[in-house]
Amino acid sequence: MNTVKSPVIGWLSKPAPAAAWGALGLVLAVLPVHAALKAPGGGMDNGIVVRAADVWLRGGSPYDDPHFLYFPSAVLAAVPQALLPAWVLRPVVPVLVTAGLVGAWACALRVHGVARRSRFAVLGLLALAVGCAPFAHLVHLGNWTVTAALALPCALLCAVRGRWLAAGVVVGAALALKPLLAPVALLFVLARQWRGLAALVLVPAAASGAAALAMPDPAGFFTRTLPFLLRGDDGFVRLYEASPGAVLTRLGVPAGAATAIAAAGAAAGLWCAWRRWGRGDAGPGRISETAVLLMLSAFLVSRPSYDHYLLVAVPLLVAGALERGAAARDPWLWAALLPQVPGITWPWLDTGVRRAFLDCATLCGLVLAVGRRGARRVPVTLEPRGTAGPATVPGSRDDRVLTRSGRRRYPA
Repeated sequence: MNTVKSPVIGWLSKPAPAAAWGALGLVLAVLPVHAALKAPGGGMDNGIVVRAADVWLRGGSPYDDPHFLYFPSAVLAAVPQALLPAWVLRPVVPVLVTAGLVGAWACALRVHGVARRSRFAVLGLLALAVGCAPFAHLVHLGNWTVTAALALPCALLCAVRGRWLAAGVVVGAALALKPLLAPVALLFVLARQWRGLAALVLVPAAASGAAALAMPDPAGFFTRTLPFLLRGDDGFVRLYEASPGAVLTRLGVPAGAATAIAAAGAAAGLWCAWRRWGRGDAGPGRISETAVLLMLSAFLVSRPSYDHYLLVAVPLLVAGALERGAAARDPWLWAALLPQVPGITWPWLDTGVRRAFLDCATLCGLVLAVGRRGARRVPVTLEPRGTAGPATVPGSRDDRVLTRSGRRRYPA
């Protein structure tokens, strides 16, 4: 890992003391207990999926509920929960969500080569749990976004190690549960990893296709859910959406103009992601920051887009803070995260239905901070023979060169 040799980095790299572990353990125990006491049934959002599975078990269509925004395979995945009594789900679901977020942080650390027992690892997770409101919010809701938050760093860890096929399977499995990581498919396109891309597409397609055959309306996701997502006209949902398209309309901007602004921001974010990949520098930052930009850009235009979606990107960004030139070294990134610090009362934005304005500010700020660094000029490195060229990422096809015959081979 390319780190700056400074006293601060050295201190953060040392093993964490027992007091830090104790504080972290206390926080991670309090969060699910509090959620279990306040959120009966394992959380409101988890309840939507469980009710859909229960409806299916009774012969109905899970897509009768317009707020069920998942593939048919998620219905079958939720069946075990539908068979359990509420008094079991109430404590178990918050614990599972918390464990998923801890696993996401552990995988993000490994992506960047950070020791999981270091002070940075312990204090970083403590800061996320205490200082990032979406963390506790996701535990309380029991939303299946946790599957995407865990799958993305796990998949990127496989990609960093050159196992792109495994990365595609991991992302595909997450898509089968919740179609949130679909923009990551562009990362496989940029890396020209077609086998991994095929796995990413085929795994959820096969799982959903098989599950759809067991549904009363096999095409319910396309005939009911997709129109709902494209319209985005649910009055209750709109109050909590963080995308600029939803927030700007609440400020009086015409819907067409708001959508155009959000689309322009997403296009700019995608361009920055392409530039970030094109820099070709070695190390995990290239893969992780490109994936983060792809996800954040999609959140700008996705309907709905909630605050806990940020947990798909933020752990990966924070985990790279020890690397020289990482996006987490940008002060503007931390300024963008400031609205997510619990306990700060923002004027005129201190009500639940206005929380989306703060979430939108964070989302746009992260795209600007990460995209600004991603759009920098391509660095030049010297190859062993003295010629200039970009470094490569293990497992990608960028390390192939054209021979005179036009065929690609790995350089000796």
